[in-house]
Amino acid sequence: MPEVVAVALNPTHGFHKQKVEIIKLEKGKGVVGDAHFGATVKHRSRVRQNPDQPNLRQVHLMAEELFEELAVKGFQVTAAEMGENITTRGIDLINLPKDTVLSIGPAVKLQVTGLRNPCNQLNQFQKGLMQALLDNDENGNLIRKAGIMTIVVEGGIVSPGDEIKIDYPSEPHQVLDRV
Repeated sequence: MPEVVAVALNPTHGFHKQKVEIIKLEKGKGVVGDAHFGATVKHRSRVRQNPDQPNLRQVHLMAEELFEELAVKGFQVTAAEMGENITTRGIDLINLPKDTVLSIGPAVKLQVTGLRNPCNQLNQFQKGLMQALLDNDENGNLIRKAGIMTIVVEGGIVSPGDEIKIDYPSEPHQVLDRV
């Protein structure tokens, strides 16, 4: 069964987040106490473009399996070090369709909005990490592996060990793109 491995937040716009026992999610805003909390965009580069655009990056999820893949390439990464709010196990996050709803624990529902676009800050953490999070499929299309972004549809508390259920949207499914 897919589950939550770790939860994290950071009240400032730092690269890493701090692992905590629980996070509280508020509908339409994200993780209470996190720098990206709010109905409008909080990601600094997007605020410069248009501070009034909706926040489609309220909660960042990343798969623990990615850390294992990176370890084979010589990188040492653990939960929250790449800025995710929720680290998961047992879900192929980056291949979920757009608008998939993830139900976490008894109350929380997150709607998938898109992929996190790896940025150069990753190379400041570990040299070459950004490139390690990019790949190409058999047709040469770019694959971004730095997790997914979601919005909070139903709020509540999330903690490690919570089960995750997947509710796929109606077909035809839309492939995730960066958001």
